Amino acid sequence: MKPDEHPLQIAAISDQPHFLRAVADRVWNAWWREEGFSLGQIEERVRESMGQDALPATLVASSAGAFLGTVSIVKNDMAERPALSPWLAALWVDPQHRRRGVGAALVEAATSTAFTAGVDTLHLCTTPDNAPFYGKLGWQQVEANVAGLSILSRSR
Repeated sequence: MKPDEHPLQIAAISDQPHFLRAVADRVWNAWWREEGFSLGQIEERVRESMGQDALPATLVASSAGAFLGTVSIVKNDMAERPALSPWLAALWVDPQHRRRGVGAALVEAATSTAFTAGVDTLHLCTTPDNAPFYGKLGWQQVEANVAGLSILSRSR
């Protein structure tokens, strides 16, 4: 499947619940497996974003019914900065769909979701080598080398 053959769709996980396992699996394998969390614990975290509240939120990118990627908005994504909230977190695009605009579309959709929910400033942490990707999308670095990561923010 080529992404240009079918339009990219981005929706809340609550509107695409059949992707819950795919989201949890990608997020767990990328960030939480090595930390000792179970896949079930991550599924529960994703399930929390399926509630009636606007936030937390998990968005899913798909095309022709196939999972492409995901992103979430969470209360906090960095224990070192508990006063900062909320955070864009867990941006994941399956490797075969990278460098095709899926990640940028997910970030923009999540940012729009947060701002629509009344958020004035959204934060994220990333490795320094990924910071330029977010910079191109209007994010600005506010701190460097916090537990080896860069903190960026974007305001309305």
